[in-house]
Amino acid sequence: MAAHRKRKQRRLTGPTGRTAATLALAGAATAAASGAPAHTEPRLTAAQVKAEVDSLYEQAEAATERYNGAKEKADQARASLTELRDEAARRTDRLNASRNALGSIATAQYRTGGLGPAVQLALSSEPDDFLERAGLAERAGARQATMVAGIRKELAAIAQLRSRADDRLAELGARRSELARHTSAIKGKLDSAQRLLDRLTPAQRARYGENGQAGQDGQGGDDGQGGQGGGLYGPGAAPGSAVGASGSRAAAAVAFAYGALGKPYVWGASGPGAFDCSGLTQSAWRAAGVSLPRTTYTQINAGQRVTRDRLAPGDLVFFFSGVSHVGIYVGGGQMIHAPRPGSAVRLAPIDQMPFAGAARPA
Repeated sequence: MAAHRKRKQRRLTGPTGRTAATLALAGAATAAASGAPAHTEPRLTAAQVKAEVDSLYEQAEAATERYNGAKEKADQARASLTELRDEAARRTDRLNASRNALGSIATAQYRTGGLGPAVQLALSSEPDDFLERAGLAERAGARQATMVAGIRKELAAIAQLRSRADDRLAELGARRSELARHTSAIKGKLDSAQRLLDRLTPAQRARYGENGQAGQDGQGGDDGQGGQGGGLYGPGAAPGSAVGASGSRAAAAVAFAYGALGKPYVWGASGPGAFDCSGLTQSAWRAAGVSLPRTTYTQINAGQRVTRDRLAPGDLVFFFSGVSHVGIYVGGGQMIHAPRPGSAVRLAPIDQMPFAGAARPA
């Protein structure tokens, strides 16, 4: 039997070799892309995760306030559209009634108007009766002219109402598109924040959920009272109280805020079961009989500005350079606010975030 000899492998050189090497590298790169990543994400400390999550939540809250503003304008456009359509319907009903009345007069004239007035007078056996009827006819003609003028006016008014309704409809469509953009931005920020939080240990996530701190080894300011500082209700405060509140309305607003403690944060919500930050302050002051606008950046201009050293319970306190967060001051350096998704309405020190200003609703 003939011996089988192993074929000698030839080494590729020149252009052929370079092509083979290129293909091999491309295949390796493809395999790496389809398999494990070329490099893992850098490992962040708990403090770094907290800083990034805080930033994402701040961005999400800013987007939430833009969403709230767009929703408020969309609601206004929808209400205006409904009002315009209702007014157009009422005017159309009046127009139809006028047209029917005018048609009845025209029909009566057609039936009796075959002869001219002079001929009718000459042939009439009762001239006095005819002249009386002629006077009535003249007055009816004047009324008819008035009705025609009224119909023209109604037609013009209806056309104007329909034009305004079309404008509101277009505005509503634009607001809905804006709402969709803000909703997408909010969800994107929250998803990114959640992915970062998932990199923490369960204990670190629990600590962050309790008081917004992801520090290690007990860091983060937890004082045994849920990170509130000064006891569960803060120094000199108790549920439903408004120590030093500037008036009965402020006291009512603070009492409402205390009643909301523990209710969940939900972006875009304004009660009664859930709130975002500006939804809570708006609802609290609505309970006191004061109407506030919906967003943080409009609420800060809705009352008298006050300095930090002149704060009184009931005042609105705002945070961050973009005025993207608000709470209601309750005294003792404490506020009640709806902090962020995944949390609940709580007491917190006002120096927990960068202070941007304060306002006292009128």
